[in-house]
Amino acid sequence: MSERKVLNKYYPPDFDPSRIPKLKLPKDRQYVVRLMAPFNMRCKTCGEYIYKGKKFNARKETVQNELYMGLPIFRFYIKCTRCLAEITFKTDPENTDYAMEHGATRNFQAEKLIEEEEKRVQQEREEEELNNPMKVLENRTRDSKMEMEVLENLQELKELNQRQAQVDFEGMIDEYRELERREREREKEEDEKETKEMLERVLVKRLRDSDSDSEHDEESSSSTQPKESSVDKPTDILTTDKPTDTQGATAGGVKRVKMETWERSVGTLSGGGALTSLIVRKKPAVSTPSPVAPPVAPSSQTDSKALTAASTSASKPIATQNGSSSLSLLGAYSDSDSNDSE
Repeated sequence: MSERKVLNKYYPPDFDPSRIPKLKLPKDRQYVVRLMAPFNMRCKTCGEYIYKGKKFNARKETVQNELYMGLPIFRFYIKCTRCLAEITFKTDPENTDYAMEHGATRNFQAEKLIEEEEKRVQQEREEEELNNPMKVLENRTRDSKMEMEVLENLQELKELNQRQAQVDFEGMIDEYRELERREREREKEEDEKETKEMLERVLVKRLRDSDSDSEHDEESSSSTQPKESSVDKPTDILTTDKPTDTQGATAGGVKRVKMETWERSVGTLSGGGALTSLIVRKKPAVSTPSPVAPPVAPSSQTDSKALTAASTSASKPIATQNGSSSLSLLGAYSDSDSNDSE
């Protein structure tokens, strides 16, 4: 398998390079190249502006019978981007530039035209001085006279400026320094004034804060005094009595207040509650005085049982139910059940 990139090619032994036919091409043949416009130009046909750097597919040829110091000159053909008119320009190795030839005018070349005109005048003068020595003397005399006139005009302008504007640089410097000093003093005074105002505002704020703190302390002390006179514990209200003189209440009002306090802490009297129907009030027994009989010795076992039951019933106290609460009624109900069962 042969190499993909061959560096050395095989030449047979009978190879003769003179037998290779030579390609005969015309000297003025053209090549298609890709280039950019070397300068700004304007088409003469439609007036379209073509700016420097615009790319074209141009045709390139060598100019016949035109050389500069052995260097060939090339001509390029492009087309206008708007009207497709043909524009030609060629190289200018003498000025290291391009020369406009046909189809457009070059823009922004006033400086180049002035330089060319100066070169042309200088060249004509040198040619005259070479052939005519008197012309050289005349030119030198005219140049020296012109130089003297220029110096005199310059001196007059300097004197005129000095008469019209007497500038005292030292005075300007002193005035500038004085202005800077005044500015520094003014800034210092403003800083001091601002600092003083800030201190005054802080002092006033502190005084106001202290006054408000003192008022708050007085209010808190005045609010804590009645609290100290009030009860310490929530249950003390059941045992302590409120003074009737300070409130101006009667004995009935004090009693009503005590009842309300008791109802809040323990509960209301169950006059028509759910437990009222379940409670049976125990009728109070009326005790009648009976003559004390002399003790008789028990004759039998039944007599001893009856005697013991009578003694126990006589020893139990009878509780009254007038104005009692539901708890006391419930207790009485339980006592009544136990007595009935017995």
